[in-house]
Amino acid sequence: MTLLEFGLLVVAGFFAGLVGFVTGLASLVSYPALLAVGLPPVAANVTNTVALVAVGVGATANASSELAKDGKQLARYAAYSALGGLVGAVILLWAPEGSFERVVPFLVAFAALALLLQPKLRKLSGHREFPTLYPVALFVVAIYGGYFGAGAGVIFLALALLCTSDSIWRASILKSFFLGVANLVAAVIFAFSGEVNWLAALALAIGAFAGGYSGPPVVKIIPPTILRIAVALCGLGLAAWLMWK
Repeated sequence: MTLLEFGLLVVAGFFAGLVGFVTGLASLVSYPALLAVGLPPVAANVTNTVALVAVGVGATANASSELAKDGKQLARYAAYSALGGLVGAVILLWAPEGSFERVVPFLVAFAALALLLQPKLRKLSGHREFPTLYPVALFVVAIYGGYFGAGAGVIFLALALLCTSDSIWRASILKSFFLGVANLVAAVIFAFSGEVNWLAALALAIGAFAGGYSGPPVVKIIPPTILRIAVALCGLGLAAWLMWK
């Protein structure tokens, strides 16, 4: 890898981290960047998962006070995320290629539509919370996060806003934390796969940490309705891209 390619991945990592925290679409920036510097698809996917752990680390470092609330529940849900990340990593390494990717565009599109309709759906539910459904769905999202992850943040935001009373600000922080846990567990598995390009992962992670750290202040000043609609529209665009790529 040349010094120019290393620098480009650092820059791409920063925007992936920032975009990932704000919209949950980090892989839309980072994955194509890895392909652009010459990594084959599977190596790019695995390297991307390893590097994007830094987004969650950066965001958590800048929002630790918010995560400190309700520590027991946080730890319990983190365990669901960790287990899901483990399952997703195993699926990626052992399942037939493309067996899971076929359903991904539909999952992302469904989540994006749920975000768009979130106020009406919450009203129809009587603003009830769903403490049983939430961790199970989180586990499923974490499986996808460990497997590929593009749009996993959109799916999680939809899940959190439909199943809990969390604000989009808190949901964004939890999204980065839980998906960071799933990515971390998957990264440990991938570390032994022989597919990780460690130099590319380092470059991307440097930028991703800075981008993730910059994310919480940005989200805090964006009006919640505008952020929700913007994320939903980006999610629909990602679903279309995944379907036709």
